Amino acid sequence: MFLRMVRGTFHRQWKKMLMIALTVALGASIATAMLNVMLGVGDKINEELKTYGSNITVVPQSEAVISKLYELDEDVRADYLKEESVNELLMIFWANNIVDFAPETDTTVTLDGSEVRLIGSWFNHHLEFVRKGTTYQRDTGLVNLRSWWDIKSGKWLDEQELSGTDYCMIGETLANENKLSAGDRILVRGEHGTKELEIVGIFESGDDEDKCIFTTLPAAQELTDTGGLIKKIEVSAITSPDDELAVKAAKNPSLLTGDEYDLWYCTAYVSSICFQIQEAVPEAAASAVRQIADSEGKILEKTQLLMSLITLMSLIGATLGISNLVTSGVMERSQELALLKAVGAKNGQITRLVLTETILTAVVGAVAGYFMGYAFAQIIGQTVFNSSIEMNGMVAFLVAVLIVLVTLVGSIPAIRLVLRLRPSEVLHGGH
Repeated sequence: MFLRMVRGTFHRQWKKMLMIALTVALGASIATAMLNVMLGVGDKINEELKTYGSNITVVPQSEAVISKLYELDEDVRADYLKEESVNELLMIFWANNIVDFAPETDTTVTLDGSEVRLIGSWFNHHLEFVRKGTTYQRDTGLVNLRSWWDIKSGKWLDEQELSGTDYCMIGETLANENKLSAGDRILVRGEHGTKELEIVGIFESGDDEDKCIFTTLPAAQELTDTGGLIKKIEVSAITSPDDELAVKAAKNPSLLTGDEYDLWYCTAYVSSICFQIQEAVPEAAASAVRQIADSEGKILEKTQLLMSLITLMSLIGATLGISNLVTSGVMERSQELALLKAVGAKNGQITRLVLTETILTAVVGAVAGYFMGYAFAQIIGQTVFNSSIEMNGMVAFLVAVLIVLVTLVGSIPAIRLVLRLRPSEVLHGGH
């Protein structure tokens, strides 16, 4: 009898049930899309921010101490790191989160009678080394760390294509001042000799680097007589936003309890990655580029808040839609429900009937909405982040719980109407 009545309702009010299913599907699809993106957006945002440069700088310990005590200029250097210490970046716990890095050494050279800053680094460098029988390889350098550079003429310097090391790229301001073009050769004089460099490309960075010369690391080391040594390492790593634990650890990791330390060490906070780099390179001091590191957390928080609000508003809209549709359906069936009461049906039985019909309809809509939402998440991922969004199993559970709550809350006005129905009034044309 109960199932026959449910089938009868779907047969007679199929349009209204379809509208309920579509309302639920819309709410479920938006919730699914937003939750999937929200749970996966952290790494996506961090990957996007990696295009704006390094977020960790590794320098000699002595330089870090002197810089902090005396607030020395960026150009003042107290010591060097070994170039081979770059290999250690691939040996730390969070090595897979380090997406790009490049060693640097800089000096002041003379070009046509003017002093110019010259920076030696990797551009598109193939790093390969063997450690304990395992071969480690990585293509890295300024091509990715300076991806915002606008190449005005020529091309990127590529160590894997060019033979030799006597090549350079120069900033647009410097090129204009000296009337230089890609393909020209320049003679630079350093403290330890002179070197002729071929200009491979001219770039615009939008900052002081437009006045600099960027050359290969061996060429800069030759001009400074520092073979095998570097002055710093720029590192771009995917990190987790800082929270209270990260802030506490950044001040002094020794103040953490054992459990706190394990959690901090095994989470990709920028402070824990810096700490592990210093463990791997004892003579180095690693520090976060705070402007970028802080921006990651703020952007992620605001993005997640926006998506949470969109999800909340969509669920509120679905609740209101279900409330109107179910209440309207109960009003249309008021005589039928009043008759059930007149022949002995209790309020609880009629309530279960209405809820069963609504929940069954909501389940169909939720299933359809979940897959629609996953498709929406992929569109968002490809459009905004140029990558797919992974399906998170937790989202299916959360959406199921939310849809049940939305359906129950939306059915409350209809249930109240059922409870207030008086058979004598309804069946005799009363209100």
